Amino acid sequence: MILRVIVPLAVISLCQGLPTFIQFENTPENIARLRNLKPDELAEELSGQIEGDMILTVEQYRDMYRRNGLVEERYRWPDNVVHYEIEEEYFNADQIEHILTGMRQIELVSCVKFRRRAPGQEDYIRIHGSGSGCSATVGHVGGQQNINLQPAAVNSGCFRLGTIVHELIHGIGFRHMQSAHDRDEWVQIVWDNIQPGRENNFRLYGPEVVSHFGTDYDYGSVMHYSSTAFSINGEKTIVPLRETDKVMGQRNGMSEIDIVKINRMYKCLEKN
Repeated sequence: MILRVIVPLAVISLCQGLPTFIQFENTPENIARLRNLKPDELAEELSGQIEGDMILTVEQYRDMYRRNGLVEERYRWPDNVVHYEIEEEYFNADQIEHILTGMRQIELVSCVKFRRRAPGQEDYIRIHGSGSGCSATVGHVGGQQNINLQPAAVNSGCFRLGTIVHELIHGIGFRHMQSAHDRDEWVQIVWDNIQPGRENNFRLYGPEVVSHFGTDYDYGSVMHYSSTAFSINGEKTIVPLRETDKVMGQRNGMSEIDIVKINRMYKCLEKN
């Protein structure tokens, strides 16, 4: 895997102080698998970024072992408004509508709002389809941020509605469910089944890093990996330690706990 530091053109040509991002070249194997996804494969797990689909700033990357956007209010979008711009040349009308539907799903259950970027709006998420797989920057970090959705038929690949919501939730500041500090009380990570070199995708953060916002661990979170994520042999890499009827890695939509956490993170109950 080749490391690239992606520097937004605005940083080079206009001003200093905007963030630089850590982004990786995807592997030829992942690119090939993305062309012919199996029904149980998630495109975001094959995107070649940190933990599969996260694009972090240099500062976030350095601080992964110490703190996380989930608990720092500076990574939350001011006034709960996420500004965005869809680069329509990458998508057809149905795909654009699916992206907007994902935004509306979050808006309907929280006080987070998505608004088209106005002229001169400096902080925004650029939604495009030029890269491999699906990936997103995490939280509000300033300047142009990115969500990449590799074009696919609606309800497949990066255009599963739950996958779009997954990437949007990264964009508002959440990381993966199985990164939680109490993960090992709820799931077993089967290290022998993980592809060599991919073990860091199962990084465990301490309680000072990741917050559940007062909720329990959620097998059914739209932010959870699938049970065979990064498997070398098709066997499970994540095994639940408690009985559950929830599907790990489901991409049908937000769970009730996902909704509670977004509302608590953005203090929606206080605002309403």
